Amino acid sequence: MSIVTLVSGGLDSTLIAKLAQEEGLRQHPLFVDYGQRARDRELAACRRAMMALGLSEPTIANLPGYGALIRSGLTDATLDVVKDAFTPGRNMLFLLTAAAHAYQVGADAVSIGLLNEDVSLFPDQTKTFLREAEQLIARCMGKNIRVLAPLSAFHKSDVVALAEEKGVRNTYSCHVGGAEHCGACIACNEFKF
Repeated sequence: MSIVTLVSGGLDSTLIAKLAQEEGLRQHPLFVDYGQRARDRELAACRRAMMALGLSEPTIANLPGYGALIRSGLTDATLDVVKDAFTPGRNMLFLLTAAAHAYQVGADAVSIGLLNEDVSLFPDQTKTFLREAEQLIARCMGKNIRVLAPLSAFHKSDVVALAEEKGVRNTYSCHVGGAEHCGACIACNEFKF
């Protein structure tokens, strides 16, 4: 089985790449530049992580116009990174882009690093969303491409523990994109468990 793994350089996506590697899946790492503020640091961490895992350099989906059009705290520094964090359609954009790439490279599935839905903040982080996205992707592509969320039973504390056990380190998870983690954005706050 081959898979397009959505990778951002963060802990969750690096861990799903590590787990897929352990399962012996052929991976096509995909980084989505959607115009996010943290793009440069995320991409640098992503490249380091894929190299550390012995995976290929991530393919980059250059879609920065999305963030210019769909402004949020993740894409526009004039907006609040927490209060305005919801970026409408972001996870669908990720999955549709990954599925189209999967179609092109002959992969069977796409994988996204969503956690347990009881900690989800947005409507595109639930099992229902994932199931319906998979159905929509099948209709759009004319073939079944599975949508996997291997961490969907996990909370952040579980992810941190498993990542430590698996030796996953040097990731970057901050929506602001600074040299130091801001400690206030949603990504940073997930680590305060």
